[in-house]
Amino acid sequence: VQLQASGGGLVQAGGSLSLSCAASGSIVRLNAMGWYRQPPGKQRELVASIDSGTMLSGGGTNYANPVKGRFTISRDNAVDTVYLQMNNLKPEDTAVYYCGASEVVVPERQSHYDYWGQGTLVTVSS
Repeated sequence: VQLQASGGGLVQAGGSLSLSCAASGSIVRLNAMGWYRQPPGKQRELVASIDSGTMLSGGGTNYANPVKGRFTISRDNAVDTVYLQMNNLKPEDTAVYYCGASEVVVPERQSHYDYWGQGTLVTVSS
């Protein structure tokens, strides 16, 4: 499985960015997908995750407290892509954002993610 993330960049505080992550390869094994971020000098942390859902309903989602109400994770299983819409960005959102994919239905920790994208830098200026 390969994950290709895109969409990072520089934005002013209060602005918006949208990230996307396309999966390819043996995607039939994938269940949950998620976004993690690594701020400068800090450890990687969960941003949001979404399970595989069904044909008729979207996947269940989970958000880290700092991004609740500002970020929205979604996925399109038809094109094997997960998205992260980030609104009202703050300087503390500055980080390298990584998408991950898990063969676990509901991953509870970072080690449950089996595949990672290359990371995309998001910089929020004050």
